[in-house]
Amino acid sequence: MALSIDEFNFVRSFVRERSAVVLDSDKQYLVEARLTPLLRGEGLPTLSHLVSKLRIERFGPLALRVVDAMTTNETSFFRDIHPFEALRTTILPELIATRQATRRLTIWTAACSSGQEPYTIAMMIRKSFPALASWSVRILATDISSQMVARTQLGRYSQLEVNRGLPAQYLPYFRRNGLEFEIDPAIRNMVETFQLNLVESWPVAIPRVDVIFLRNVMIYFDVPTKKDLLGRMRQRLAPDGALFLGGAESPLNLDDGYERVPIAQAGCYRLRGR
Repeated sequence: MALSIDEFNFVRSFVRERSAVVLDSDKQYLVEARLTPLLRGEGLPTLSHLVSKLRIERFGPLALRVVDAMTTNETSFFRDIHPFEALRTTILPELIATRQATRRLTIWTAACSSGQEPYTIAMMIRKSFPALASWSVRILATDISSQMVARTQLGRYSQLEVNRGLPAQYLPYFRRNGLEFEIDPAIRNMVETFQLNLVESWPVAIPRVDVIFLRNVMIYFDVPTKKDLLGRMRQRLAPDGALFLGGAESPLNLDDGYERVPIAQAGCYRLRGR
């Protein structure tokens, strides 16, 4: 059921065009493994038939499912704990002090996957900053995958997902629902979810934000896309706001409008000359 070289290159080009994700030439096995589960739903016998259909229906439901399948959705609660500790101990206290007049905070998790990142932030705010209950706190959770957005909206997780990184003190924010754990409605209501492709036009629903989590996203993009994305993020970030990137990511040599916040392993950046 292997793809031909021409079919594989078409998928690579299509995915890059639609999502900016760069698939290296040695990823054919990965592409085949991720596309194979789509065959049953499409009623197709082989991957070659699927690619043929994709060539014709480049903007239909199949195209969305292919992009979903090729998007990496690795995540967990409190993943790489250091960024969340930096948010709790440094960034949020500073923002709270400077937002007393408006009593508004907006945080954007720009590639939320199945929702663990925005819900981690929501739980942390509820636990560590109870005074913010009277503030307007918006946590925007976006992802290119419609399936991941739906999962985030649902707010239900398996035992394994809850066990991965969630400190015991946060378990009270979940309730058991059969074999799953359901996030507390009060926490779920703190998170606004919608689908967004970061490399396409952004809706007005993305306002000026105080904190952006763009972690482990740019590693999949080429240099021009990284530069463009960092520039657009800079336009949406408040002058005293903070941008969090993944441990293997940095604006160095991509955008000189940022400077690193000296917090170990946080991957935190602010606008230069603020």
